[in-house]
Amino acid sequence: MAGQVDFSPSIGSDCPICGRPDCYREITPYWRYAIELFPELRKEKIPIARFLCRKREDTFSLLPIQLIPYFQYTVGAVIGTLLLALQYRQMGQQGCLGASTGVDQESSVTPWLIACWLTVVLRGLRRGHRSLVGLYDLSAIRIRQETLPWEEVTVYLMVFGFRPLAPWTPAGGVTRRLLYRYSHATAQFLFGTPSQSRSLRVLLSP
Repeated sequence: MAGQVDFSPSIGSDCPICGRPDCYREITPYWRYAIELFPELRKEKIPIARFLCRKREDTFSLLPIQLIPYFQYTVGAVIGTLLLALQYRQMGQQGCLGASTGVDQESSVTPWLIACWLTVVLRGLRRGHRSLVGLYDLSAIRIRQETLPWEEVTVYLMVFGFRPLAPWTPAGGVTRRLLYRYSHATAQFLFGTPSQSRSLRVLLSP
């Protein structure tokens, strides 16, 4: 059909739910918000491709790589805000509080939300460390029992090529490179907990 997108290169010929060849079919997509914060606030709804396993009559989705499962804010927004928080910390201020005031006030980003993002990003980096070693030189990362979360995340981000930024200086290129390299090597999300870790219902769209 003209204009129809071929998702098979991303999904493969076998159904990710039941494993049978040519079992799944595309169904009506759903829409979800994607919120960017850098260089300015942008909030838009984007379609998410959805598929049905004919055998089990269950569905799965193909999530774009720039999104985090179950997050409205994009990876770029999350990483950019953490980098902004690092900038405030280097100036001797409270990072989460400073970053929450440094982004657009219409974004509803709070210090508590930034602290949650720190936890999600750190968890993803720790989980993906073994794979990231093959993509980056992580020899500078020496995690000790007394290492604080902000210190640990800072070392990771510096290794990847990120630097603390001002609100008007997005780090989109570095973010995309990190995501693409990791997902290409592992076919997994670096950040967040997708439902495929429980039921294989969400796949990564490179």
